Amino acid sequence: MPVAKVYTLKEHNIRNSQIDKDALWAIKRMQSSGAEAYIVGGAVRDMMLGRRPKDFDIATSLSPRQVQRMFWNSRIIGRRFRIVHLFFGNKIIEVTTFRSDEENFEDGRNNMYGNVEQDAKRRDFSINSLYYNPSNGQLLDFNDAMEDFRKRTIRSLIPLSYSFSEDPVRMIRALKYQATTGFTLSRDVRHAIKKNAGNIETCSISRLTEEVSKILSSGYAAAIFQNLQKFGLLIYILPILSMYLEYPAVQEALDLMDSRVKEGIESGSPAPKDEIIYMLLKPLIVFDNPEGTSPDELFREGFRQAKILISPMTPPNYELEKAIDRLLESMGYKRSRNRKSAEARVPRKKPNNMGRKSAANEELSSGPRKSRKKKKKLKEIPAEPRTLAEEHDL
Repeated sequence: MPVAKVYTLKEHNIRNSQIDKDALWAIKRMQSSGAEAYIVGGAVRDMMLGRRPKDFDIATSLSPRQVQRMFWNSRIIGRRFRIVHLFFGNKIIEVTTFRSDEENFEDGRNNMYGNVEQDAKRRDFSINSLYYNPSNGQLLDFNDAMEDFRKRTIRSLIPLSYSFSEDPVRMIRALKYQATTGFTLSRDVRHAIKKNAGNIETCSISRLTEEVSKILSSGYAAAIFQNLQKFGLLIYILPILSMYLEYPAVQEALDLMDSRVKEGIESGSPAPKDEIIYMLLKPLIVFDNPEGTSPDELFREGFRQAKILISPMTPPNYELEKAIDRLLESMGYKRSRNRKSAEARVPRKKPNNMGRKSAANEELSSGPRKSRKKKKKLKEIPAEPRTLAEEHDL
């Protein structure tokens, strides 16, 4: 049986009023079927620190297929380990099944499910391993994480002999948590990061780009970049920024960017990504002779420099283009728009037919919900299946 220290409402600072209503609705529905379901990860960590979480993730004893059958607005994603996304308009709530500690990736056993204690032991750091049950207000602690909160310490749950070599991105996250929480890294974590810093080169560019994007949108980019520089990681992630990080103009730009991001988070209107990139690149892009150059030529030169400055990161081209347009407008220039440009091909947000505005509000609304049955067109299926899909349908 799982063994945990249980903390009540009087012992922690979490209240259900801090939690997204749709996440509460989803947990209530899962628990009503007899399953376990908890708010986990960064959301619990942020609420413990008195902050407003950006996302609310759920861990449950239900399998991905069981979750999908329970919620019509769901979709299973992932290859190595399947998770479920619940769609509520433009909001996504991620639901994961408790994972076992007996997986063997070499044998292909990547979807080994376990209990809540095994799932907690697999978390990267102790401050991310608390499980909150909103139905009774209990907080489950399987790893003495509350003690780490009291000591304001970040401790690794995965043995450091292979944690950072197995997944070097964990080093970035450790330094990010240090900056965002104000906690101190334990001595063994600091030593392991310095020892394994070079392993960050083995990470894919797409994963590093995603991590940099999260850093820029955190509101603590200046402190995180300083941590990455101190431990020798920034030279592998953003080599040119690491060369200019100590320049006063760059520090001032990062501080202004963080202030703008925090302001957007507090107001509920996040800063656009192109504005964040513009504020990052503004002190680094230099034009030799802007007065004698056309706006279109300035744009091409600025775009060329931007690609070099953020290399090897690969954000979408249309975000870079809009960032350069902001830079030119701040200088009093405006280029002629090219229909073939990446900005003209920016993906437009389409309505998500899978989601709903708020399942919680629908359930609380008065009166029974009218069901609209649509006539389904039956597809003709041959007697002898030609594909695995047809065999499944038969």
